[in-house]
Amino acid sequence: MSDATAINSPESNQPVASDPPIESTPVLEIVGARATIRLNRPRHLNRLLPDDLDALMQLFDTIENDPALRVLVLTGTGRAFSAGFDLGKVAERAAADGAQPSAGAAFEVVANRLEDLALPTICRLNGGVYGGSTDLALACDFRIGAAGCEMFMPAARLGLHYYKSGIRRYVSRLGVDNAKKLFLTAQKIDAREMLRIGYLTALVPMQRLDAEVDALASILAGNAPVAMAGMKRAINEFARGELDEAAADQRARDSMQGTEINEGIAAFKEKRAPRF
Repeated sequence: MSDATAINSPESNQPVASDPPIESTPVLEIVGARATIRLNRPRHLNRLLPDDLDALMQLFDTIENDPALRVLVLTGTGRAFSAGFDLGKVAERAAADGAQPSAGAAFEVVANRLEDLALPTICRLNGGVYGGSTDLALACDFRIGAAGCEMFMPAARLGLHYYKSGIRRYVSRLGVDNAKKLFLTAQKIDAREMLRIGYLTALVPMQRLDAEVDALASILAGNAPVAMAGMKRAINEFARGELDEAAADQRARDSMQGTEINEGIAAFKEKRAPRF
């Protein structure tokens, strides 16, 4: 799994590795149908380096290619979710590779890949979320924050024009006025404001964070994966103004003749939970 550290629970059929090092590229943990990716540079507030971006892309592929996995949780180690990407390091690598030194380009690919994952995703905001990592969280389908978390988009203070897909995510999810406030004023906002503007799906005390994430993950893992993947794709395409109508119509028709709907109807009649 390249340079990412993997830990699998005894419930899975894969070996269990030792505890992750204090600082590392993102850590993958698998428990049953749930995958968790944990950013793991707590001494630097989980600031993302080029190696972290590479590891995330590889982990996304690993997760999406495992049919046993039904939901992904993204979180951070320590007191912050993430301080964003290291502009200098990413720009240095872009220049070394002969590309234009755009630090946002590599990060944009990662955020877009996360948004397009077929399975549902939850961002567990264990603390502050800053800079580019605010978009990484927005690329998830749900964001559950612990009381005391905060967010800050400093692009205007840094003289950085943010990449277009990140701005689009802000606008489509938070609205034009909120996107302008966050980008143009570069002001920090607290957890209650994050909830008010719709950045957070839910806000809970820290001691309830895991229970809230677990409850939502269980709901998502129990729903029909093919139907969810198709609807998630359509929702994202609607938000971008890029709906593939023919493909969405075909998925809807296929679902009416698929195994998922047969199981769903049978479970409803038998008054039991469906087994997808």
